[in-house]
Amino acid sequence: MENCIFCKISKGEIPSIKIWEDEKYLAFLDVNPVAVGHTLLIPKKHTDYIFDLNDNEYCELMLNAKKIAQLLKSKLNSKRIGMIIEGFAVSHAHVHLIPINKMSEMDPNKAKSAKIEDLKITAEMILK
Repeated sequence: MENCIFCKISKGEIPSIKIWEDEKYLAFLDVNPVAVGHTLLIPKKHTDYIFDLNDNEYCELMLNAKKIAQLLKSKLNSKRIGMIIEGFAVSHAHVHLIPINKMSEMDPNKAKSAKIEDLKITAEMILK
């Protein structure tokens, strides 16, 4: 999709703070995080709706979400990593991985725009 922001991010046309990637998937920090370390995991291939992924792609996405969640949990000292899949804000299959210590911290209404400098500091914490 030529106007999809996540496709542009995966192609490097829009900058992002990458946490992890391979040839098919990309994890990057959300610019409007609900919590420090809020990460988005996307397939690089555009698919509008997560349940339109084929079985293999869906399983790979979930296994990669688990890998990224373990990384976030170990580096950011949160009790859990919450996962949200909604698909309305951006029409590109994606998973939100949010470091949390209690359920109320996953409220998307708490999302605030982050400064690029703060995202870079968070990425350094995760990737060190």
